Amino acid sequence: MTKTFNFSITQINLCDLLPIDYPIIVAPMFLISNTAMVKAALASGVTAAFPALNYRTDSELRAAIQEIKAASDKPFGVNLIVNKSNPKYRAQLKTLLELRVDFIITSLGNPQEVIEQCKPLGIKVFCDVVDLAYAKKVEALGADAVIAVNSRAGGHAGKVSPYDLIKLLKDNIALPIISAGGIASGKDIKQAMEWGAAGVSVGTIFIASEESPVSKEYKQACIDYGEKDIVLTTKMSGSPLTVINTPYVQQLGTKATWLEKIINNNKTLKRYAKMLLAIRGMKAVERAAFGATYKTVWCAGPAIEHVHAIRPMKAILQQLTAEYTQSA
Repeated sequence: MTKTFNFSITQINLCDLLPIDYPIIVAPMFLISNTAMVKAALASGVTAAFPALNYRTDSELRAAIQEIKAASDKPFGVNLIVNKSNPKYRAQLKTLLELRVDFIITSLGNPQEVIEQCKPLGIKVFCDVVDLAYAKKVEALGADAVIAVNSRAGGHAGKVSPYDLIKLLKDNIALPIISAGGIASGKDIKQAMEWGAAGVSVGTIFIASEESPVSKEYKQACIDYGEKDIVLTTKMSGSPLTVINTPYVQQLGTKATWLEKIINNNKTLKRYAKMLLAIRGMKAVERAAFGATYKTVWCAGPAIEHVHAIRPMKAILQQLTAEYTQSA
């Protein structure tokens, strides 16, 4: 049975927070997001962000930001891992503040320091959240919006469905809600807005773009596999990660081993073990992203169901924004 909803589109819109034409963020994707993708997004009337960790050195990070600023005066952001697993955190934050990016998306940690340092500079802070408890914490800290990471997100997914998470947050916090996960069409955007979102964060459908730097095999996998082939694994980073269920993933398994479970349940070992597991897992993901080997671990979300060809970012965004305009 199809659910019917009586929500009106929220009065707060991402376009009110940022000077953009459509309430869409091209999501920051580890290893994937690059300057070409961001510039294409800005030229299409939406905004975009990339992970600071996609750049190895501070000079590379600075060069990426300056390249985008030279190409467009439209707003863009950077995703910053704010917990102790990111040894580059403070240096990256310093650079983002100095170069005045328009917004920062915080993940996996306490964003208090980021919020406090961004406020005086007018830099907005959007915080990844997967539940109400953390959303209330970042609201109290002064965040400008929350990125509601739901169970249909690619990469590190949440546990709550898109509708339930938006509804839960809408009923209990006053911050704008940016829905992340499962968005593949203009109809999906309209639905999220009707449920109470101020905008959406979209990632998976851009993995197979021409501008994406990943291997042709990874892009082809996004075409060949579908929603039913997306599985959650805790083997790679210690946190639930959505990946394509390739033969190698099937062989590897998706559940933590008894040793990993013992480590993760030991307070003394957990902090350091998770850091090492995350580093090891992300290096494996990186190797798979840029070179086709037997050991392929490709991150993606259920939205790969809607990926049917390798296309330019411009074409993907034109279709997405046109569908949204027609459905609004």
